[in-house]
Amino acid sequence: MSASALSPRSLRLPNGYESVRLGYVARLQNGLTVDAKRDVTGDVVTRPYLRVANVQAGSLDLESVTEITVPRGVARRSTLRPGDVLMTEGGDLDKLGRGTVWQGELDGCLHQNHIFAIRPDPQRLSGRFLAYVTQSLYGRSYFESTGTRTTNLASTNSSKIQSFPLPLPPPEEQRRIVDFLDAETARIDALIDARQHQLPLLSARDQSVLDEVNSSSKEAQTPVKYLVDKVTSGPRGWGEFLSDEGTPFIRITNIPRRGIDLDLSDLAKVDAPRGAERQRTRTRAGDVLVSITADVGSVAVVAGAAVDGNVSQHVALLRPKQDKCDSRWLAYALKSPRAQQVLAMNSYGGTKVGLGLADVANLMVPRLPGDRQRSIAEGVDRKLQVTAQIRASITRQLAALAERRQSLITAAVTGQLDVTTARQVTVA
Repeated sequence: MSASALSPRSLRLPNGYESVRLGYVARLQNGLTVDAKRDVTGDVVTRPYLRVANVQAGSLDLESVTEITVPRGVARRSTLRPGDVLMTEGGDLDKLGRGTVWQGELDGCLHQNHIFAIRPDPQRLSGRFLAYVTQSLYGRSYFESTGTRTTNLASTNSSKIQSFPLPLPPPEEQRRIVDFLDAETARIDALIDARQHQLPLLSARDQSVLDEVNSSSKEAQTPVKYLVDKVTSGPRGWGEFLSDEGTPFIRITNIPRRGIDLDLSDLAKVDAPRGAERQRTRTRAGDVLVSITADVGSVAVVAGAAVDGNVSQHVALLRPKQDKCDSRWLAYALKSPRAQQVLAMNSYGGTKVGLGLADVANLMVPRLPGDRQRSIAEGVDRKLQVTAQIRASITRQLAALAERRQSLITAAVTGQLDVTTARQVTVA
């Protein structure tokens, strides 16, 4: 269903539906503005206080709810009631106006001014129905198109919320739609939850595969520095040389957390000055790169467009000896749980966690002949590729389920789906 087909002017509603402004069938309650100078003396009360972070799309996160002390009269004007629909004022564009029904989970709970409490007229509008409408593609299209955007945030306001053109079926039809969506979205959510629980298992499988590279106590160990010709890091201050054209400049963002293949989707370039620094940190195919700050211990092998580039000062460059060390095997050895644990222990604290080049150079790895290194690396490649394919399949399934969920909600609340017939088909 296209966005244009979901605009209020072009949407065709079934007989018996109305299109009404939300403000005509519900009252909007503003929340508290937190002010350090507010009066906290006299007749005051201390109540739980709901923030934007507590309001999700269709659910609440009440793990961390703060309390606030305010005059009793102020609290009375911002107290939530069961059946209120909570809608957020600002944040990411796709979260504007997300609706969640308040069921009275916390007694006497207040809400901040960045959350609007919509109190439906019970004779005309179900709060549960309204919440589903705000989650539909129809609702999302309205709030995203009317939201005010800034560089990092977006916002709506009470006027835009009250002006929301609501597709309104009769109360009994609202009840049928909500009952149908409760059942169907619960089924989809159960499938989503099952798929999401599979992802950590795949990560655990990856760790088990990597553990085989460097876990045997039977193998003699040797420091990394004896297997490489070079251990260095990138030049300082090259951020000022960033350019639209020039030499590939490999940063931590290019080194993946999973796997050892560089992510070059956001590959920067520098107008690299000639000289010793350019040559010292110049990349060759097969170089092994290690993140030494931020995502400490992330590893990748140089290939493709990253060849003949330079690394940033936050990246260690290792150049394996061709006759003693296979690049991909070394990268996997550095990614193994045992090596990662040592690197984590060696990283220093303070304002920025990081590793010294000596920490990387002195890391112990198995001393193996080259043909065995290559055999191990090829085996790890195959096993991790299988896991990656399964992970990609699950990710596609999750996207399809999320799309199916929203499409179902959209069709039901806009009257494009006869939920009575749909329920009969589902049961059959």
